Amino acid sequence: MGLIRLIVAPIRRLASSRLVQLGVVVAVILVLENLSDNRLVLSQIADALDQAVEGTVQLVSDHLLRLRTFSKSLLTDSVMIVYVYVICLVIFAVLRYAVRLFIDFAGLTNFLWLRNTIARERGIAAYRAWLPLERIRPRDCPQEIWEQQFAWPEGDKPPYPPLYWRILREVLACVMLIVLVAVLIQLFTPFPLLTRISGRI
Repeated sequence: MGLIRLIVAPIRRLASSRLVQLGVVVAVILVLENLSDNRLVLSQIADALDQAVEGTVQLVSDHLLRLRTFSKSLLTDSVMIVYVYVICLVIFAVLRYAVRLFIDFAGLTNFLWLRNTIARERGIAAYRAWLPLERIRPRDCPQEIWEQQFAWPEGDKPPYPPLYWRILREVLACVMLIVLVAVLIQLFTPFPLLTRISGRI
């Protein structure tokens, strides 16, 4: 596992670069546009993506801003890149979840005798995560009490909110950010964005 991590580390570092991610997204868009004529599945994906992008651009031009040639083409390209980027993020999140499930299954059933290796790697990760909490433990507090109080919550429940609550919090934060940006555009630029939105509604 250590050798695999050593080999994969530069690839992961390269894949986490935003510029590389943008290049991959543009390459995916070009592949969808150029190879969709010969393959039925790619053609359906490309058609669905085109319809989603056209619908979004039409919605913006009808209700928010008056778009001309340059702004319309720029918005079309940007929306297509955002859609493909989000779809790729979702696909990689699902793949990462599936790989974690497989690793859990391999460790639980000792598939290919990987249990000790997986447990050793996770033990190292748990120790590294535990060290910052251990550094602030008072001298007069025994480690068992410290662990019961902070490291292992009651009822085996995770010490963070559930997934739906975290998603709701992120969505509310994004909505508040969009509203704040719209207010700033209304107040400090010549574009009456909020006035147009309220007039369309």
